[in-house]
Amino acid sequence: MAVSVSHNPEDVEGFFEKSESGHTNNWAVLVCTSRFWFNYRHIANTLSMYRTVKRLGIPDSNIILMLADDVACNPRNIFPATVYNNRGRHLDLYGENVEVDYRGYEVTVENFIRMLTGRVAKDTPRSKRLMTDDQSNILVYMTGHGGEEFLKFQDAEEISAYDLGDAFQQMHEKKRYNEILFMIDTCQANTMYTQIKSPNILATGSSKLKESSYSHHDDPDIGVAVIDRFTYYNLEVLEKIDMQSKATIKDLFDTYNYNLLGSTHGVRTDLFPRPLDQVPITDFFGNVQNVELTDSKKASETETNEWVDTQEDAELDPFVHDYSEDKNESSTLTEQVEPTYQVLQDHRFEIGSPDGSQLWRYIAFVAMSVGLVGALTAGSSIV
Repeated sequence: MAVSVSHNPEDVEGFFEKSESGHTNNWAVLVCTSRFWFNYRHIANTLSMYRTVKRLGIPDSNIILMLADDVACNPRNIFPATVYNNRGRHLDLYGENVEVDYRGYEVTVENFIRMLTGRVAKDTPRSKRLMTDDQSNILVYMTGHGGEEFLKFQDAEEISAYDLGDAFQQMHEKKRYNEILFMIDTCQANTMYTQIKSPNILATGSSKLKESSYSHHDDPDIGVAVIDRFTYYNLEVLEKIDMQSKATIKDLFDTYNYNLLGSTHGVRTDLFPRPLDQVPITDFFGNVQNVELTDSKKASETETNEWVDTQEDAELDPFVHDYSEDKNESSTLTEQVEPTYQVLQDHRFEIGSPDGSQLWRYIAFVAMSVGLVGALTAGSSIV
């Protein structure tokens, strides 16, 4: 299909503008590593981010959602099959079209690292695969209980800062990303990105070494905290933007405040070459939709060449009738190619044609006769 293109770059600036980061697709990896009812807020943190990235355009096919527990169905939940991140309970995070890719005991350090690096089993379904390439921007969000250079999984194992740094290094070597935004909400969160060495990675965390991260508020009816502060104040910004927003990552980071968070946030930029005031928030939390335009002149020449090739093929085929004597010069491409296809079809053997079907009927009759005689002989022998 040919698309006419204006020669004035200003006519398409903005709408057809290519991403400055050079990426062509967005992915999100959202991980809650905590189990048990009292960690309700960690599930709410993750589902809140899940809802936000979907609203900003990242489809479920490009989201890996890992939830270590299902508090929505916990018997202590007096609002069954729901998860809320606010005591007002205006928005059920679990109520509409939530696709959990790894749940319960599937959320392990091994599965997380295998998913990031692409070293999954052959029978792993597509929904559990991070199918990224060197033009993918990836948001990696993690929440749970942590300490100095570790994050607990399921209260049974830990992933270290070294494990995470090694996983990102493998991703870089295998060209599995263009840029990564690593965001983590846990105690001593900033220590989790200290061992990252790979390029084009931007990282932020909720608290520095020896500091805890805190919940924002609880719900007296649910009986536990429903969201953490760091995630809450990120959402305050993210909920105010849409897919066309020009807000930048710097605008987001500038909202971080110790008096609100109760902890010292961290941002690591030494591996990330772009200025933060030139990085749209939607480069990681949204989705790009690039449109490839074809010049109308080139498209017309391509169609003409295809028409000529078709005509030359028809002249070389001995089974094609010469229609030049019956048609004048105004004959269309369709009028010339369609009869050609019909003549060629007449010389092709097809199952079900009169000649073929008679042969198959004869073979089937002989086979059935032999089988019947064999059955009768076997029956008489038994008698």
